[in-house]
Amino acid sequence: MTDPRQPLKSSAAAAAALPTLRRGDQLFETERRLNAVLDNASVSIFLMDDRQHCIYMNRAAEQLTGWTLAEVLARDCPLHDIVHHTYPDGRPFPLHECAIDRAFPENNQERGEEVFVHRDGHFYPVGFTASPIRDDAAHVIGTIIEVRDISEEKAAAERQRLLIDELNHRVKNTLATVQSIAAQTFRGRSDQTSRALFDARLAALSSAHDALEADHWESASLRGVVERALGPIGADRVGLDGPDARLHPKVAVTLGMALHELATNAAQHGALSVPEGRVAVCWTLEGGEEGRPRLALDWREEGGPAVTPPARRGFGSRLVERQLPMEFGGSAEIAYAPDGVACRLRIPLTPLGWAGQALVQAGSAGGSPAR
Repeated sequence: MTDPRQPLKSSAAAAAALPTLRRGDQLFETERRLNAVLDNASVSIFLMDDRQHCIYMNRAAEQLTGWTLAEVLARDCPLHDIVHHTYPDGRPFPLHECAIDRAFPENNQERGEEVFVHRDGHFYPVGFTASPIRDDAAHVIGTIIEVRDISEEKAAAERQRLLIDELNHRVKNTLATVQSIAAQTFRGRSDQTSRALFDARLAALSSAHDALEADHWESASLRGVVERALGPIGADRVGLDGPDARLHPKVAVTLGMALHELATNAAQHGALSVPEGRVAVCWTLEGGEEGRPRLALDWREEGGPAVTPPARRGFGSRLVERQLPMEFGGSAEIAYAPDGVACRLRIPLTPLGWAGQALVQAGSAGGSPAR
């Protein structure tokens, strides 16, 4: 049986005898301390030789796999054949397909996720880091593998996915209910223009929610929000120029609605009301107060009929000019120049995440929340 205390050696030095370790010897004391550290570590650690046989595993690794070190040594086979031999669907998992074992022949550190097989036969997901071990001549003589069970993380992610799916479902149902109420309210009335405007605004709100749904309501792509809001115009009539960024959900919804109102006004009265009219939307990310970036977005209409300032402000202009400054402390200015409507938006970008997230994450990581 392989001695689990025997260090890894390159093949040229494999025949050299090991000195006897006695209590009190410096080497013995160093090994004892190392074993104490490894056996009290929460992460599972495996040490493999150049045959991919496990020659050491700490206590956490024994608990993780259900196998003891003595049992693994007695099997005298690659560790893969003990804990990683089968895919979850029941197919055999050959050693040459294993990402973990590629660390030795390819002389690279490998990271990722895999699914191990417990001694009792059940499968469980793990996150791993596999690193090659080199001798004094830089020859690779083995691999050290750090593994942790990520079952709880996977279960939490699945619960979050189910909750988000339920949220999306309820939002869609709510919007459908609102649309049904509107249909009943407008039924029999001659003002179909108002109904069409209402339906279009509801569709714009739904589109903004779709952008958030794609990223699990954590954030939304700036370019994606712009493209969704202006998609009905057609790519040949709108020019987009600006970098992508991640938007807080609240910013994404409000910006999407604001762009929809600008597009609706352009289609009814502005550049998009004539075939030759076009819209240019350009944006940049500027430095803002307290290190927070600020979105600077400019809307410009060209080639449309001569513009005259409206006699009164409608819902769309109020949404653009009042909602954005009120919610985010930014600014919005609509200029009714004779050659085309222009809108200038300046929006401080709200940090991603929810209120108190940093404090909770710091506490879960073992730190004390800042006071």
